[in-house]
Amino acid sequence: MDKIYFNGMSFYGYHGVFGAEAELGQRFYVDLELFADLSLAGASDELQHTINYADIYTCVQKIVEGERFNLVEKLTAVIAERLLTQFPLQEVKVKVTKPNPPINGHYESVAIEMTRKREDFAS
Repeated sequence: MDKIYFNGMSFYGYHGVFGAEAELGQRFYVDLELFADLSLAGASDELQHTINYADIYTCVQKIVEGERFNLVEKLTAVIAERLLTQFPLQEVKVKVTKPNPPINGHYESVAIEMTRKREDFAS
């Protein structure tokens, strides 16, 4: 299966369990691996035969910046589900990084990564 990568998308959101997170918000980073058959696009060189990158970005942006979740796990799951239901993808790997969770200690960030397949959302 072919892949499209999105690396280091950056959004400002208000996700978290604590009131200060909902009030102040913070930066979130999203990385994607999108699995799809890109053979027709590779042969035709036509945009209509692939997935428009701008549409993927906008979809993720609307979720991270326009909705609110207590858990990064839920945020990650919603991104995966929407991508699979709105685009002709076979599988997605979504990683959401929260660089500044309210944890006492020394660390760079925390992240959640989920892999979901189209059949997980088939009706």
